[in-house]
Amino acid sequence: MEFISSQSIVLNTVRILVMAGVSVLLLNACSTKISKQTTVVEPAPEMVDTHGKVIPKNEPKSKYGNPDSYEVFGKRYYVLPSVKGYVEEGIASWYGPKFHGKRTSSGETYDMYKITAAHKTLPIPCYARVTNKKNGRSIIVRINDRGPFHDNRIIDLSYTAATQLGIVTRGTGFVEVRAIDPTTSPIAIEETKAAGLENAVAETAQQSATANDLKIFVQVGAFGVQSNAQALAQKLRSLDLGTVDVHPFTQAESVIHKVWIGPLDTVVEADSTVLKLNEIEHQDYKIVFSQPLD
Repeated sequence: MEFISSQSIVLNTVRILVMAGVSVLLLNACSTKISKQTTVVEPAPEMVDTHGKVIPKNEPKSKYGNPDSYEVFGKRYYVLPSVKGYVEEGIASWYGPKFHGKRTSSGETYDMYKITAAHKTLPIPCYARVTNKKNGRSIIVRINDRGPFHDNRIIDLSYTAATQLGIVTRGTGFVEVRAIDPTTSPIAIEETKAAGLENAVAETAQQSATANDLKIFVQVGAFGVQSNAQALAQKLRSLDLGTVDVHPFTQAESVIHKVWIGPLDTVVEADSTVLKLNEIEHQDYKIVFSQPLD
């Protein structure tokens, strides 16, 4: 189990360092102000709107926080030109007290009691539906910041967003992030709002079904040729990485052989697996979810 106290320190320390390289605005807003901070703003549970919702709307890109690319700890990130078609699965974290009232990458003031998030590559501001794969809870967040830069994390949620999704206590959670394009049509936005209502009605049933059926894996490769997939699987099995199997999937009338490590039960297991992959310099990995395999 991960505790938010240590995770928050790591995430926020990284955020201070990286924003210095992204823009002068954030250098002044984050590192300077935090150095003057003498107390930590503790989350106030009574201020969390557990029923609050975000309605997507068309907004212009921020003049800050949208470079073509930027580099953090030797890794270069490329900001996407649009949100269209973006869907990703992985681990979410949350950030709050140390950055409450500070500036975000977009230049806005961070408010941990709003339903917002940080993402490494989506254009900001934008909107995304985040679904907790363990309990079925699903909300829409407004993304207005950059991060997280902790290994094996795909989105950093505000305190309120994390509370609504049920991941505050553990500090992390397995999620799906699905970007919303409000320019598609007014109908799309209405469908998004309707989905939120349907989610509230169906949540109890989803929680029991999803928690029992969900399996978590680390995908380390996908090949059109089965022998190539088997060769990678055999190599990884010799490195004590746990169960490594090849799973065939049909995509566009072709069979793709995916190499998965798992199933894994916790974020700690996933992080441990990713750490071992980094140690052998295998960078081609991502978290994936699946129903029970036959």
